[in-house]
Amino acid sequence: MKVILGIDIGTSSVKAMLLDAEKGVIAVHAKSYEVDIPQTGFAQQNPQMWWDALLEVFQQLKAETPDAYRNIKGIGFSGQMHGLVLVDKEGEVLRPAIIWLDQRSQKQMREIEEVLNQEQMGELLRNRISCGFAFPSLLWVKEEEPDLFARTAAVLCPKDYLRLKITGKSGAEVVDASSTGMFAIAKRDWAWDLLEQFDLPKEIFPDAAESGEIAGYVTEEAARGTGLPAGIPVIYGAGDQPAQSIGNGVTKEGKLISNIGTGGQISAFSKTPVYDKQLRTNTFCHAVKEAYTIFGATLCAGMSMNWAKNKVLCVDNYEQVNAWAGSVNPGSDGLIYLPYLSGERTPHLNPKAKGMFFGMTLGHENGHFLRAVMEGVTYSLKDCLLLLKQMGVDAPMIIASGGGAASPLWLQIQADILDREVCVCNEKEQACLGACILAGTSIGIFQSLEEGCERFVKMNEKIYVPNPVNREIYEERFGVYRELYERTKDLM
Repeated sequence: MKVILGIDIGTSSVKAMLLDAEKGVIAVHAKSYEVDIPQTGFAQQNPQMWWDALLEVFQQLKAETPDAYRNIKGIGFSGQMHGLVLVDKEGEVLRPAIIWLDQRSQKQMREIEEVLNQEQMGELLRNRISCGFAFPSLLWVKEEEPDLFARTAAVLCPKDYLRLKITGKSGAEVVDASSTGMFAIAKRDWAWDLLEQFDLPKEIFPDAAESGEIAGYVTEEAARGTGLPAGIPVIYGAGDQPAQSIGNGVTKEGKLISNIGTGGQISAFSKTPVYDKQLRTNTFCHAVKEAYTIFGATLCAGMSMNWAKNKVLCVDNYEQVNAWAGSVNPGSDGLIYLPYLSGERTPHLNPKAKGMFFGMTLGHENGHFLRAVMEGVTYSLKDCLLLLKQMGVDAPMIIASGGGAASPLWLQIQADILDREVCVCNEKEQACLGACILAGTSIGIFQSLEEGCERFVKMNEKIYVPNPVNREIYEERFGVYRELYERTKDLM
């Protein structure tokens, strides 16, 4: 028995999958947690919380499938991108991780923009730096917490910290490194001259390896704490978006993915680091060597639904969400939602953007608000799709991914608004699966990523086709959605 362990450290939970290289997925377990919002504009998480949650997941996997757990041959990682984890020379965390939702570094953003204009950002970084990226977050720590900054021995991304706990070695890889805002994308290396300009010490940035390279091995100490066999090879892994791409079978050009997780993206695989000249999209290194991922991103996708479900309407479960939302007409009888609860990236690049329900009447009930959230999030993904199309990136079918893909109603809404056929992978935890396939290829269990994908990435037979009547309704409402932002952005 050859088993691969794939770990995905997300914003809302940590998940782990055991994949039998012959028979497929054996087990998946997850542990949920929250984002800490200590004050408006801040978003952080304690890395120790991630590790404690992962230990619980390991215990569940070991108890449920002890034979498989003993036969793990390799470990892969996927993780939330952009976040900043600082550790000292003993590998101990210095402060809570500043994650991608954070907006505290607006002053530092202005300082960066005084040094780098839009053209320079594009040439060097292929991206506009945003609040929540590790670069401005690191400058914030340097200015606001200089004592902690002085003790920093390594700058890590979230999954890098968990890999450090297992292997005892700090490290970086090109996908997450390129999402920090401090990485020369085309060179696949840190932007050393830029870091020097901002007086950031070179020694705190680990060398960036390719995602599939072996980062280290399970240490004896980690084996005692996790129950994993010591000596298992551990690969560097990848940021969640490219890992999810592999888990959806996208390892070449010509396919699009619509992801509704905590955040949301419309993404594509690319052989070259093309980018939007106005820097409204992101271009990062892919986990596939010498390839890139291009996507537009909306910050509050699934998080919008969690907010509406848990904090506003206090709905018990997602079955009720789908039942209420499904009872409402397409277009939510005129109710429109802007999902800008934590600012927005594509296409507005506005950390001060605000969320909104517009068009409320006495006739609107819970179901209208829930459906409007689904539609508003999908409108924001349509903004992303239209930008990619302007860049020459398009496809007739979209692979839906993330938690939003678990709702047949939301899948049909995506087909209608995005005006594309939508399909779904049978395996719901695509990031974990991608981490497994990447690790399995790296240690020689699979001859290639394509072989791993061919074995384990299977699409559901159900295809969601755009409804012409709904499509017409949504096209009109999408115009209103876009106009709402333009007319209120100054008030925001």
